[in-house]
Amino acid sequence: MTDKATTAHGLAVKSVRDPASADDGRRILTDRLWPRGVSKEKARVTEWCKDFAPTKELRQWFGHDPARWAEFRKRYHKELVERDQLVALRELRNRSRKERITLVYDAHDHDHNEAVALFEFAHKLS
Repeated sequence: MTDKATTAHGLAVKSVRDPASADDGRRILTDRLWPRGVSKEKARVTEWCKDFAPTKELRQWFGHDPARWAEFRKRYHKELVERDQLVALRELRNRSRKERITLVYDAHDHDHNEAVALFEFAHKLS
């Protein structure tokens, strides 16, 4: 996902630091912590889903190291299953078929972050 904004079937991924637009629709922050230095006005977040965020331990282990990306996704998916978040993610995907939803994140790496992983998981759910 080398684009700054990635989209499929009404669900998109975008950095919270990129300008918000009307095309974003519902903007859902997927980070556990509020982005440092970003005002609520600039972020224009509609919803903050901390429950989708990886645990502090997993986030720190990953450290946005691309070499750990595959293992991060496996561990993150396991966490989502253990915390019963796949139902909520499935609901989010289904909502995205009716309205535009943009998952926003604060990582500097546009290709290796929890919003990209959630985007991938959502499209693989049955």
